[in-house]
Amino acid sequence: MTTTIRWTAARVHSSGAKRLVQMRGDDRGEGVISVAIAVLIMAFLGAAMWIGFQQMWRTTEATTNTKVQQIGNQ
Repeated sequence: MTTTIRWTAARVHSSGAKRLVQMRGDDRGEGVISVAIAVLIMAFLGAAMWIGFQQMWRTTEATTNTKVQQIGNQ
């Protein structure tokens, strides 16, 4: 009976160790996925900032041209 219990305990321990190794293997891509998500977020933020900058530049350019024309006509 003691041998059977030891054999069962050893088998449970080895299968648990295999599961731990398999679980560790599953986490290998986590860093790559996290970095990819961060890069995508930064790309979207950069694109939004660029669009905002272009809009601001157009508004400033139009206002400046209007003011220059007003000064030239006086």
